[in-house]
Amino acid sequence: MTSNGPLSGIVVADFSRVLAGPYATMLLADLGAEVIKVEGPAGDDTRGWVPPTRDGVGTYYLSVNRNKRSIALDLKDPADLEVAHALSARADVFIQNFKPGGLARFGLDYDAVKTRNDTVIYCSISGFGSTGGAALPGYDLLVQGMSGLMSLTGDPDGTPFRAGISVFDVMTGMHSVIGILAALHHRDETGEGQHIETNLLSTALSSLVNQTSAYVAGGVVPNRMGNAHLSLFPYEPLRTGDGELIVVAGNNGQFRKLAEVLGHPEWADDPRFDTIGNRNDNRELLRPLLLEALAAKSAQDWFDVLTEAGLPCGPINTVQGGVELAERLGLAPVVEIGDVPTVRNPIRFSATPPTYRSAPPELDEHGDEIREWLGVTRA
Repeated sequence: MTSNGPLSGIVVADFSRVLAGPYATMLLADLGAEVIKVEGPAGDDTRGWVPPTRDGVGTYYLSVNRNKRSIALDLKDPADLEVAHALSARADVFIQNFKPGGLARFGLDYDAVKTRNDTVIYCSISGFGSTGGAALPGYDLLVQGMSGLMSLTGDPDGTPFRAGISVFDVMTGMHSVIGILAALHHRDETGEGQHIETNLLSTALSSLVNQTSAYVAGGVVPNRMGNAHLSLFPYEPLRTGDGELIVVAGNNGQFRKLAEVLGHPEWADDPRFDTIGNRNDNRELLRPLLLEALAAKSAQDWFDVLTEAGLPCGPINTVQGGVELAERLGLAPVVEIGDVPTVRNPIRFSATPPTYRSAPPELDEHGDEIREWLGVTRA
């Protein structure tokens, strides 16, 4: 699969599975890297995570594995392990998400790979790092709970909720890509390879941004606020005459305009509401006033009126609605590769755009050609 992308010529040995690693390697593949997906004899677990399916394959697997070639290797088999070693010697990037230390017995840990490939960029992804948390299994749900995210998600008096996606797997994948690209740049300058480590818990604490900062810098332990924002009001869905609309006033100017459009310009000069801090302190006084005004029109009518006034607002769509919105906005969110629809890479380049060269591979679809390329034939 030739490519003219910015990472053309970079070979990635992908020993990861499920989500964080495969998402990272798909991003690299979209940008032109040659990604060789190494799977166990039974294949990536997500092939069988169903429903939903497309042509018998889990759509979970299809979501993060385009632009890759697949080879099935049993690392306990000496012949297959020889192939894995040969691949590690040829790769520019080696990425894996086994438990810390799990590949050492196969001679595929960083130190072993470095002996046969001293310029390799080796990326290890784990749940809780390679020190005190090395033995802990790295499932996204566990990290959502243990990091504090679930304590922030849900109604104030209700049960903590997980996010609707494996949010920290995805974010860890993105952080891994950032680390890999930085290491490749460093290697171009110095010729040095290096070991990169990312983990879901560190990603979670970084990605909770203002919420973790509230604790580490302000001594405040945030709690669940439903759809409300800790530091902004209004910044949440509000009831209208026929449903909810997300209404945002991110600064004093936006709130003044919102008050005018709702027919109450006096709110902007009311000392209870005239600053962000005052609106937060008095949100339980302001909320019923907003709800009373919004009850006069439907959500769609208010969307039209507020948007025309330049104010941020929006409906709460289904996933279908989100895709259809992106289509209406000209973002072309769906890319067909063969007969498999996939979601477009979100990065736009003026000169070296992402490419969509092949659908997610079948298990061991490219095993023979990869062995031939490595010069290691089947036993």
